[in-house]
Amino acid sequence: MVKSMTGYGKGEISFAGRKITAEVRSLNGKQLDLSLRLPPQYRQWEYEIRNIVARSLSRGKAELAVTLESGQQPCGATIDRDYFRDYYRQLAALGGEMGLEMDSPGTAAALVPAILRLPEVVRSEAVQVPDEERRALMDAVAVALDAINAFRATEGAALIADLLQRIDTIMSLLDGIAPFEAARADAIRRRIRDQIEAMRLTVDGNRLEQEMIYYIEKIDVTEEKVRLANHCDYFRAVAAGEEDAGRKLGFIAQEMGREINTLGSKANQVDMQKAVVEMKDQLERIKEQILNIL
Repeated sequence: MVKSMTGYGKGEISFAGRKITAEVRSLNGKQLDLSLRLPPQYRQWEYEIRNIVARSLSRGKAELAVTLESGQQPCGATIDRDYFRDYYRQLAALGGEMGLEMDSPGTAAALVPAILRLPEVVRSEAVQVPDEERRALMDAVAVALDAINAFRATEGAALIADLLQRIDTIMSLLDGIAPFEAARADAIRRRIRDQIEAMRLTVDGNRLEQEMIYYIEKIDVTEEKVRLANHCDYFRAVAAGEEDAGRKLGFIAQEMGREINTLGSKANQVDMQKAVVEMKDQLERIKEQILNIL
């Protein structure tokens, strides 16, 4: 099943008066670019969560945010009062020696955040998270990933329906070229003969016919039509039967573009050129949509 790279999913798990909420969003991207936001006590499982998300989403620019709602949040850090007092006394003494007004409210307000950034003042402590809470966290992430994948599948179905409709349009335009091909060959023969007559040249009829056949063969588009039709059939088969088909569909679209460009360079007929322009327009829209497919 083809999926879109754009999606949203949310998972909520409640336990022991708390609620863990996981929200994941994704946009299109060539590789997986994951931004992860976790409460401090859950960062010990960041690597495991990243692996779970990578296996589920594969590609895209994704953001996973986990929040914890509870009446009491664990701090996970303590302030060493002795270090704080010692730093403060030293800074106050140094400020006095320099003639600074250390007793002013502004100075005190500036000192506190500065001291908190000094070594050993704030110490982080590992917060013990019970197994029940860890399981709730992983369950919330799993629910959010299931939701975003369901969203991606729905979006992917809509994208594929649009792409296949455009492939049908290209094939219809390709089939419509046939009447203009025969008329083009006749027009080329008439134009060459009219120019020879206008110049009053005497030419060998057999040699002239051979040269005209050679020229018409050079601008024959049968090979390009066959290859383009095959690419369209392959596009349909991949879209219908493969997962994570975005890259392969992109490669097929590139090959389609080569055949359409060659067909346009050989067209040499206004109606055929109009059809080629319409094909190019449809193909560009296909390429834009493929960028959103996983």
